[in-house]
Formats: sequence, C-alpha cells, structure tokens
Amino acid sequence: MSRKARDINIADIIEAVDETVDSTKCGGKGNCHNDEPCLTHDLWMGLSDQIRAYLKQISLGQLLERDLVHEVAVRQGEMVEHIIEIQSRQERKTA
Repeated sequence: MSRKARDINIADIIEAVDETVDSTKCGGKGNCHNDEPCLTHDLWMGLSDQIRAYLKQISLGQLLERDLVHEVAVRQGEMVEHIIEIQSRQERKTA
C-alpha cells in the first residue's frame, strides 16, 4: 500500500485481501432460501452495510494509535518470540 496509514481505512484493507464484511449466509447473493432471499435477508444485508460503513470510518493510522492495539502487539510479539525460541531449541535438539 503506497498510501499513508491515515489515508487507508480498515474496509479497504479487508477488501485488499479478498475478504468481505458480510453477515448473510448466502454471501449477499440472495439465494438463501430455495434460490430466493430468506425472510431476514434484508436485515442481515443492512447489518453488513452498517459494519462496512463503520470500518470505512476508521483509518489504519487511528487503529494503530489505540493503546489496546499497542498492548496486543507487544503481547503477540512476545508470543512470536517465544514460539521462535521453542522452535530453535527443537531444531538444535534434532540437529
């Protein structure tokens, strides 16, 4: 991505990795019940639209500024380091 983090919204990131924000069982196709929309199809489509709109309002820059994100990144970084350490020990034992 060649844009600044503040110019990239979370919905863009999800779409860039070929994922969708979809709350329907049918993937938004409207073939949920005998190839026709089910009774609650519009309800779930509306929820999907609301989630997508919410994620479009949050930039990557804003997300990275959140304290909780920093805490999780540190914790996960420590976990990754621990896993790498364990793998290295196992490799030394088998070598």
